[in-house]
Amino acid sequence: MVAKIFIDGEAGTTGLQIRERLAGRRDLEVLSIAADKRKDQDERKRLLNAADVAILCLPDDAAKQSVSLIENDSTRVIDASTAFRVDPNWVYGFAEMDKGQSDAIANARFVANPGCWPQGLIGTVRPLIDAGILPTSHPVSYNGISGYTGGGKQMIAEYEAASEGASHFMPYGLTFQHKHVPEMTRYTKLDSAPLFVPSVGDFAQGMTTFVPLQLGQLGKVPSGKELHAAIADHYAGIKDSFVTVAPYQEIAKTPVLDPQVHNDTNTMTLHVFANDARAQAVLVAVYDNLGKGASGAAVQNLNLMLGVSARESLAA
Repeated sequence: MVAKIFIDGEAGTTGLQIRERLAGRRDLEVLSIAADKRKDQDERKRLLNAADVAILCLPDDAAKQSVSLIENDSTRVIDASTAFRVDPNWVYGFAEMDKGQSDAIANARFVANPGCWPQGLIGTVRPLIDAGILPTSHPVSYNGISGYTGGGKQMIAEYEAASEGASHFMPYGLTFQHKHVPEMTRYTKLDSAPLFVPSVGDFAQGMTTFVPLQLGQLGKVPSGKELHAAIADHYAGIKDSFVTVAPYQEIAKTPVLDPQVHNDTNTMTLHVFANDARAQAVLVAVYDNLGKGASGAAVQNLNLMLGVSARESLAA
């Protein structure tokens, strides 16, 4: 059976990348809306209700409107906006988050695709909380750098127009109210919001994220190897995982932390670095903000929902 897929917002960065990944699939029919009808509510409604799976690549309010236009009880939805990420009626689409998440996604009607930034934090901190190594009350800070495509059409236009004059490193979200914070807090299981300071660089895609940890205040201070083992054990138990855990190394620098190293793939690599004498550590995630951070994750979730290989159409 050929599944009908409608990408609502296919002209945007995420939508274009999803469509590119789905090109050539014989098990899918991608429904398209004519360029002059993208804002035609009746045409969007028709396509949304004709689809087996609708993938929404829209701003929050437009995504909510699209969901409201679905009148049947059969169209399944993957939403790439932040509109439903902490909605209890939606399944969070980070398949490697825990052992049951991929099954939950496979059986869900409504799946909220994760944001790019939250996955680096959730992917490193949640395994430590689940293992009892970090308490949910532990104060956590989070930072990193992402390609400018993560900022949407306006930021892409600004960086491309600036060319060589573009900022090489620009922190933002300095009011600490970034739209990703609610999902970060919920899915890490932290009691309070992390202190999140994102930055954008003058490269198109890719990202590297950091979770620095002061461990001396814990009742039982874990070693770097213990942190690494807990994270590695978590992902060893996840079927069809795109998340890999690099070997534990005591090194001062490494080129594998280049934010662009996994571009055009759905791979996320996690690293643990520590100084046991100082009871300090940093957890690092490297992945493509347009791959595992957006379009790749959406295709992975689509595959799970359709019951095909999670790796179909995805470069690891």
